[in-house]
Amino acid sequence: MKRDEVPQYHNRVLAGARKAVYAVDENGEIGAVASTGWEVEEIVTTLALDDFRLHADEALARARRAETSPLEYHMYAQRMDLPTLAQSVGLQRWRVRRHLRSRTFARLSPALLRRYAEALGISVDALRRLPGQ
Repeated sequence: MKRDEVPQYHNRVLAGARKAVYAVDENGEIGAVASTGWEVEEIVTTLALDDFRLHADEALARARRAETSPLEYHMYAQRMDLPTLAQSVGLQRWRVRRHLRSRTFARLSPALLRRYAEALGISVDALRRLPGQ
């Protein structure tokens, strides 16, 4: 893409921020150009965020019924999925999947809770609780 063809759509998801995209200048050199996004990117990002919100709402309802742990809700609320969370805490997916069970989660060590909280960017106390508790 040429420098003067870089989209400037004012993507609402970026909230006024700009990001670098690479484009070719008039001399044929590749360089970074600031962009405010484009429509397709906004649509796809919005759909992904809506999907995370839906998963978080469903996980919250299950956690309130003690069918899953608060960890599942916080994972989706922080826009993560199982593979991303597992990689962030340095555990295998099957272990994280076990920790999504409310009984298993209740027995996690303080050190492991700290790893989850750090990966999710929340406190250990917040990790143990659900919104409204």
